[in-house]
Amino acid sequence: MALTLADIEALFVAKGGEQYSGEPVTQLEHALQCAQLAEGEGAGDELVTAALLHDLGHLLHDLGDTPTLQGIDDLHQFRALPFLRGTFAPPVLDAIQRHVDAKRYLCATRPGYLEALSDDSKRSLKLQGGAFDAAQAEAFIRQPGAQDAVRLRVWDDLAKTAGLATPPLAHYLTRAQRCLLPVA
Repeated sequence: MALTLADIEALFVAKGGEQYSGEPVTQLEHALQCAQLAEGEGAGDELVTAALLHDLGHLLHDLGDTPTLQGIDDLHQFRALPFLRGTFAPPVLDAIQRHVDAKRYLCATRPGYLEALSDDSKRSLKLQGGAFDAAQAEAFIRQPGAQDAVRLRVWDDLAKTAGLATPPLAHYLTRAQRCLLPVA
């Protein structure tokens, strides 16, 4: 069943106050900061929406706090996709699906990137397969939405500032409204 914007808002209201694993922000704060960074760089509605929703999969499971400490990869990049298909077009979904592999790509291609990751992000990287080798990195960046996923990943890494003021969820849901697929 596809989530509506009202469903997404309700999910953020119900679970957005949970701590973002191992970081000094909540799930909602992280989502809003990521969307704000995307908006600040002039990203279009689809990429801003992907930035807002990229970690929605974390809100759709109940694996406890910081699953990486339990050796669990929660596969959050895939978990939300069945609920967002039919609601949003591939540019939104592709960036969400590929933002984890974008981390693996950046570890392989950007000097110093791996060392700058948070402890939880380093733990999840190991569970997600580690840094790409050169062939994997080349294959990844050729996929649809990979460039946007890399941009999203950089914002994802930066969106962890305690107490940062952002526009409210309603602001970004208005942008997401413009990305909705037509109802058949």
